[in-house]
Amino acid sequence: MEKATFAGGCFWCMVTPFEELPGIHGIVSGYTGGSVTNPTYEEVKKGTTGHYEVVEITFDPEVFPYEKLLELYWPQIDPTDSEGQFHDRGSQYRTAIFYHNVRQQELALSSKKAVEDSGRFDKPIVTEILPAERFYPAEEYHQDYHKKNVKHYKEDREKSGRDEFITEHWQVTDV
Repeated sequence: MEKATFAGGCFWCMVTPFEELPGIHGIVSGYTGGSVTNPTYEEVKKGTTGHYEVVEITFDPEVFPYEKLLELYWPQIDPTDSEGQFHDRGSQYRTAIFYHNVRQQELALSSKKAVEDSGRFDKPIVTEILPAERFYPAEEYHQDYHKKNVKHYKEDREKSGRDEFITEHWQVTDV
């Protein structure tokens, strides 16, 4: 098993693209990249801890290779927005790929270059490729939020503009 860690704005919206796929053994919403030990959601939400909201995915690379995770990751985000994602603003909602080994780093850098070279965006790609740091799971009520609070999750996602962006810029219609 390996870990993959992705920041793509609100961690609630980053769970569903990866769940229930063969080879994916777990997805945990949480925080990484900051200076505060055991941060709480309320602390991270203020944007003062340096942490990103992330999902940590446990996967079997023999069944679901890291490259496929990257292919799923990019169309979930606006990689040109350095101030957050969609209606979630602040450093805690920036995008990043946190690599866990040299191979993941190389593949992440290559995938970023492919997005840059695609000509899909008029602005620079600002998604960072960073070494994985200590991961802190978010509070239990954030885990599988989209299943526990279906109505609120759907309303929040619809209001965010994420799905419209994905459809327009990535030509993905099944979001």
